[in-house]
Amino acid sequence: MTAFRTTLLITAASLAALTSVAHAEAGEPWVLTPDKGYGYTRDGKTLTYKMGTSNAKELFKGARKVPRETLFFVGANGQLYMRSGPFLEGDGSFKFGADQ
Repeated sequence: MTAFRTTLLITAASLAALTSVAHAEAGEPWVLTPDKGYGYTRDGKTLTYKMGTSNAKELFKGARKVPRETLFFVGANGQLYMRSGPFLEGDGSFKFGADQ
């Protein structure tokens, strides 16, 4: 169950990025709302859920904050990945952006 909650947190951040490629390319902030839960299933599907408050304590058990400087992305194989560490260059440009 802890793995599911960790996956839920990871997916929450990544799902917002996947909703709009234009946002990711522009380096714009994600729009995550506290009343939504984002899931990444065993089948590799992403889902959004309306959250309630009656069992919020249980939700936070085993949950961890996502560390700063964490990048979420989908690989060419369709698999969801995360990478901790800097992803911006010194000038603020995306370190892994398209070659120019």
